[in-house]
Amino acid sequence: MKRSLVISIILFWSFQLMAQNRIVQISTNLGTMKFKLYNETPKHRDAFIQLANEGYYNQTLFYRVIQNFLIQGGSRSSRNAAPGKRIGYGDPDKTVDDEIRSQFFHKKGALCAPRQPDEINPFKQSDISQFFIIKGKVHTEGELDTIEIAVNRPIRNKINAQYLTPEVKENLKKLKAEKKTEEFRAIAEEVKRQIETNYTLHPGKLIFSKEQREAYTTIGGYPDLDGKYTIFGECISGLEVIDKIAALKTDENNRPFTDVKITVTIIE
Repeated sequence: MKRSLVISIILFWSFQLMAQNRIVQISTNLGTMKFKLYNETPKHRDAFIQLANEGYYNQTLFYRVIQNFLIQGGSRSSRNAAPGKRIGYGDPDKTVDDEIRSQFFHKKGALCAPRQPDEINPFKQSDISQFFIIKGKVHTEGELDTIEIAVNRPIRNKINAQYLTPEVKENLKKLKAEKKTEEFRAIAEEVKRQIETNYTLHPGKLIFSKEQREAYTTIGGYPDLDGKYTIFGECISGLEVIDKIAALKTDENNRPFTDVKITVTIIE
């Protein structure tokens, strides 16, 4: 076989492997879960696979468990940790640049990377030495509407104050008193246009997509985290295992009284 043909075959299969979503298995004493890793988050995918192949996560614990929120594990400090010991410290050598993608959201089974708070981590770098899986809860449409309002109202109020200043209000009041209708309408419509344009383009505005609303009102999730953390995979098998782990009784540090040990295996 010619060398060029061999190289072509290797490149073809390498491309095929990268084009397919990698599948990982997280085994525990309460059951097994399988996750699809997203190609759209390659830094997290590759870093997670590397650590998994090194056995980094094996025999660590799901050390932080909060019903209707998440289960978190992988921290090396949890390996062989004595009962009651405070654990869950990250590894500053295992950070990855954020890959927050708007098409991924915190539905039940989302595989996510934790990180330090914004005040000490403004670029939202992830700590891939750990991971968390969303449990969340099922929301009503009304609850999702309330979350949107809670985020969007302060944004609109701030934009309103930026353009509808005391000076502009006084001018409009004066024009109205003087019955200068055309001038009043021209200024009011321009202010309204500026407000709506800035509100529409504001990056922090929250509008749940059709896909988000369907997921959050059926399987559930935790929408408050959307846009804040990198989601690099999703559960494709074993959602019931998440339920079992999330239901465990925990101590004051949210560590289960029953240890849940982790083994991570790359299966595809």
